[in-house]
Amino acid sequence: MGRRRRASAVIASLVVAMLVAGRARAQQQVGHKALGTLGLQAGSQAPVGLYLVDQLVYYHSNEVVDRNGHPIPIGLNLDLLANTFGVAASLELPHIATYVNASVGVPIVDLNASTQNPRLSVQPRGIGDLFIQPLKLGWRRGPLEFVAGYSLDAPTASFDAEGSTDQGRGQWTHEFSLGGTLHFGPGKSLNLSALTTFDIYGTKLGIDVRRGDTLQVQGGLGAMAFGFVNLGVAGYALWQVTDYGGSALAAELRGARDVAYGVGPEMDLAVPPLLGQLTLRYTQDVADRARPVGHMVVIGWVARVWNGGRR
Repeated sequence: MGRRRRASAVIASLVVAMLVAGRARAQQQVGHKALGTLGLQAGSQAPVGLYLVDQLVYYHSNEVVDRNGHPIPIGLNLDLLANTFGVAASLELPHIATYVNASVGVPIVDLNASTQNPRLSVQPRGIGDLFIQPLKLGWRRGPLEFVAGYSLDAPTASFDAEGSTDQGRGQWTHEFSLGGTLHFGPGKSLNLSALTTFDIYGTKLGIDVRRGDTLQVQGGLGAMAFGFVNLGVAGYALWQVTDYGGSALAAELRGARDVAYGVGPEMDLAVPPLLGQLTLRYTQDVADRARPVGHMVVIGWVARVWNGGRR
């Protein structure tokens, strides 16, 4: 029974690690681990300036599916609320890139996850892991934007190897990203954006478990209306490309690789008097494998507090 509970705790810990991931978002990104936190501007970068960003994420799931996409009857009830604050700066870098960006963000996490079979509950609350993006480059060539960057998650938050109270993932994560945005159509009012990222995970602190590396694509197709509203459809996909590893890995996860797809509506509202932008997004998981299936609501706000001295 103790072994079964420990295995279940490891599984719960990995579920938490996949979901405790709300990240602040600007027009450039302060980070993104939870799928659905990026959308219509995933492959764009903001103009020169200093930005304060805030993103509220709510995720709910009552189902976990196995590696074949079949529901696992464990009686899951999972609610995640994460609010992330961040700061991002964008500057010009002549002869190298149109823009160079750096950002930092940290989430405040409130998660309540429980299962009925076996009976298990985790309720991590507090400050999550620190996200740092030391470098992101952006180029603009006519209707095209290109971005490339590197970021990392540092295991600064509390982590419990038994999976009951951790607010963080308990591991270093390195992320490499590449993407872009195409503006087209009448008056270039249509925008197609995507960002591809590759995440490399380290071994968890205090327990020999390692999450498999993942390839993610997030983005969306939108249309500008009235000059200040961007309406469209956001989507995402994730493929785990290496196996879970480690001597403490639960048998249920050996050889399992999670896959996720999702889609939903988004509205971005520019507020020029406040030098800000409000983002509203809803996404629903579809056709997932070896992970929870649920839906997410994202409310984001970004304010440019310094414009680089430009008018």
